[in-house]
Amino acid sequence: MKKYKIKTKKAAQKRIKVTGTGKVKRYSAGMRHLLEHRSPNSKRSKRGAITVSPSDMRKIKNMLPGI
Repeated sequence: MKKYKIKTKKAAQKRIKVTGTGKVKRYSAGMRHLLEHRSPNSKRSKRGAITVSPSDMRKIKNMLPGI
């Protein structure tokens, strides 16, 4: 039995959602401010959620031990 529990990183918990099938969704960076110089094409492509790449899954599982 473990002697301690690993705390969840609350910042990651607020930004990352797990789907019913177990995939991890996140939002693209770069949509908060300084948007006037970006092209409409790039702003449109950053809209909506995307799935996390498999190479980053180990980092996410360390931040969110419940996954």
